Amino acid sequence: MHIMNKHKSPIKAYKNLEFLNSREARVIRILSEYLEPLKRLRDFKVNNTVLFFGSARISSESNNSQMKEYYWEAEKLSYMLAQWAIDLKKKGKNFVICTGGGGGFMEAANRGASRAGGKSIGMNISIPEEQEPNHYISPELCFEFHYFFMRKFWLAYKAKAIIAFPGGFGTLDEIFEILTLVQTKKVNKKDIFIMLYGEEYWKELVDFDVMVQRGTISPEDLDLFRFCSDPDKAFRILKENLGQHL
Repeated sequence: MHIMNKHKSPIKAYKNLEFLNSREARVIRILSEYLEPLKRLRDFKVNNTVLFFGSARISSESNNSQMKEYYWEAEKLSYMLAQWAIDLKKKGKNFVICTGGGGGFMEAANRGASRAGGKSIGMNISIPEEQEPNHYISPELCFEFHYFFMRKFWLAYKAKAIIAFPGGFGTLDEIFEILTLVQTKKVNKKDIFIMLYGEEYWKELVDFDVMVQRGTISPEDLDLFRFCSDPDKAFRILKENLGQHL
């Protein structure tokens, strides 16, 4: 281990990269992924967010016409929300569009916010098959996480609404974790509005009624979220629910 520099003076622990990347310093790295976003979001006066989930594999040129349509609906919905939020003119930034920072529906949401002239957040994750941040994220609000659980924390922590577009394992993991937090009252239902966008997709993928029939969830658990398949209707519903947080 190299602990001396070329002038033979000791290296301070917080400048020792070999130590900071060691197993023993893991708790410091975890704390850094909590404290650095906390400071940056505070510095840029981000009060709360609207979070978009969805597959990274869908593009604006997708061969699947339904998924391509969903991409542009995500872009439109984000545009309308960002434009509305800009016009609120409150102290600090409310309802800032936030995504996981990658492609697909995440790109669409950041793209819509950018078209509206608003700032938007991208919380990227470093994984073996590298996910690059999309080009529509505001540079000062582009984050890169190593730990999935710290990324999940920051995706959800300031969110006042979550819109889940069609997605795969990652989207299912994220939306069902949020639903579990609300179901178990770790998060107050009144503090976060959950929308599953693309009713046909979600109902084909998950038979929530069967879960009720088999007793694995309660009938009232179906009230934890709303379905929607139209960006204009989704905007009206979200605007009505978000207004209470101002």
